[in-house]
Amino acid sequence: MEKKKVVVAFSGGLDTSFTVMYLAKEKGYEVYAACANTGGFSAEQLKQNEENAYKLGAKEYVTLDVTQEYYDKSLRYMIYGNVLRNGTYPISVSSERIFQALAIARYANEIGADAIAHGSTGAGNDQIRFDMTFLVLAPGVEIITLTRDMVLTREYEINYLNEHGFAADFEKLKYSYNVGIWGTSICGGEILDSAQGLPESAYLKQVTKEGSEELRLTFKDGELKAVNGEEIADPIKAIQKVEEIGAPYGIGRDMHVGDTIIGIKGRVGFEAAAPMLIIGAHRFLEKYTLSKWQQYWKDQVANWYGMFLHESQYLEPVMRDIEAMLESSQRNVSGTVILKLSPKHFETVGVESPNDLVKSKFGEYGEIQKGWTAEDAKGFIKVTSTPLRVYYTNHPEEKI
Repeated sequence: MEKKKVVVAFSGGLDTSFTVMYLAKEKGYEVYAACANTGGFSAEQLKQNEENAYKLGAKEYVTLDVTQEYYDKSLRYMIYGNVLRNGTYPISVSSERIFQALAIARYANEIGADAIAHGSTGAGNDQIRFDMTFLVLAPGVEIITLTRDMVLTREYEINYLNEHGFAADFEKLKYSYNVGIWGTSICGGEILDSAQGLPESAYLKQVTKEGSEELRLTFKDGELKAVNGEEIADPIKAIQKVEEIGAPYGIGRDMHVGDTIIGIKGRVGFEAAAPMLIIGAHRFLEKYTLSKWQQYWKDQVANWYGMFLHESQYLEPVMRDIEAMLESSQRNVSGTVILKLSPKHFETVGVESPNDLVKSKFGEYGEIQKGWTAEDAKGFIKVTSTPLRVYYTNHPEEKI
């Protein structure tokens, strides 16, 4: 009798390692371990994942590299929109989960899988991101979640793996990390206590730079194209270059508290030098190059875009409409932003742009008007005050 095929979304961690072995040994599945890489795995980690997958009993292992797709279909729009969840968190690893799920669903369809398995628990957001994507893009394919359904403990999983000949270092660390191209999230430890922050030792990238330095980021139509004058055609490499410069200053560290999709509050620490520097510079450039109402309405839809992305609504058709608006808004967002970096801090210094709206023949703010007369100004002010004068004429008792 032909075995059923199951694709396991394989990260190499404890939960997915257990899933591969258990489904192969206990359930008799033909297991295809698929690691969807959105920029968070090194070449060494991917090689180790492959070796471990076969040791655990997988029939096949594959790395699905969707880093470029992740940038093209999500990251660039988050930069266009200056997306920070609750004004704080650059939606780092959580946005990557969507594209990992997309890659897994496509692969499952390609090989004709009967089931897809992932290692999410029942208390987080990732279960929703994976399940919803699979339900939409791989309809009829069974979804298996052993960690969630069996309410597994780490001890049980480790003991099972050891008993079946797979010895790996799954020691329970104080902190758990999710590393991605758009930042690293940190859970556990002091984060579990609402009154505490993270110590220096909790961060993967330590502060090694002192003093200050200037960083120049050049954008063309909203996309990062050069770092310190060096043109970088590949946007992924440009992001990595900014991270390389900013991380040693400890820039981009913060704590995010927000509402999870399932309704409880969640708290996570993060370090994201490149996202915070790029978004900070991009937002600053937009202040010079966009009109008042372009900025206002772009902020409104970008906030919705970030919220929908976080809450597993990436496939909602309105997201494509928002992306079209965000892209259109970037047609004049070109120029170089000068930043000043120092330990755990950066400042926006200035902008060089051919589309600088601050440079106007009509006047210089706080100086002399050139596009109107003093009488024009007085008339404008009088007309602008008319609604208030009408109201308080009728309600004099409400005057403050």
